[in-house]
Amino acid sequence: MPPQEAPSTVRNLDKAALRGEPSYVWRAGQKRRLGMIVDAAGERVRQTVLVDGCGVGMYLHHLRDYTDNIFGLDIEFERLQEARTHADWVVNARGETLPFPDEAFDLVLSHEVLEHVQDDRAVISEILRSLKPGGRLVLFCPNRGYPFETHGIYRRGVYHFGNIPLVNYLPRTWRDRLAPHVNVYTRRDLERLFSDLPVCIIQQTVIFGAYDNIIARFPRFGNGLRAFLQWLEKTPLRVLGLSHFWVVEKIATE
Repeated sequence: MPPQEAPSTVRNLDKAALRGEPSYVWRAGQKRRLGMIVDAAGERVRQTVLVDGCGVGMYLHHLRDYTDNIFGLDIEFERLQEARTHADWVVNARGETLPFPDEAFDLVLSHEVLEHVQDDRAVISEILRSLKPGGRLVLFCPNRGYPFETHGIYRRGVYHFGNIPLVNYLPRTWRDRLAPHVNVYTRRDLERLFSDLPVCIIQQTVIFGAYDNIIARFPRFGNGLRAFLQWLEKTPLRVLGLSHFWVVEKIATE
């Protein structure tokens, strides 16, 4: 079930919940994910790149170390004003209708964006349309197995910010009543999303976060927690991780 628009009494905080909050700072967690993106992309990162849901442009800025042919897209016009300082080409548009020609990109990054769109299947289809054969989508999106809903919840029409425990473990109908503003995915959900599309799954796993906020306040504890949880990524307990990390390659259909 795709996320629905939040109630009409949306406040500024609610808008952040609906669209997500982009990366405003660059710390260990973002640096680690950039390394994963670059490794997954190979030479494609040096070719034509789209950051689909670029926010204020943090990943645009750092990917420019690899290519000048980089484009950003975001639905929030205000965020794009800052993103423009990091890339020559940024576009205010929806992911369901990308304003780019067929086979325009060698690499598309979708970083914690898919959960906020109205039609995730349409977004994926548009990304694949805009990818060249052999091009890759690098996708991060929230894992339903994570013990916390990190986007907060609505209760009696009022948004409550924070990491809410166990919400994602509820039956889907109940969970979506509490968090109608954001989707969450199991591995099977993602497999269904890509079913019947011209793709080859190159990599699929689940990762934990970097917990930079905890480390800033409690360095010894936070660093130990990060090391332990990232070690769990090598075990079956990675199913409890924060985010799915998928690398998907478009295959030629002719």
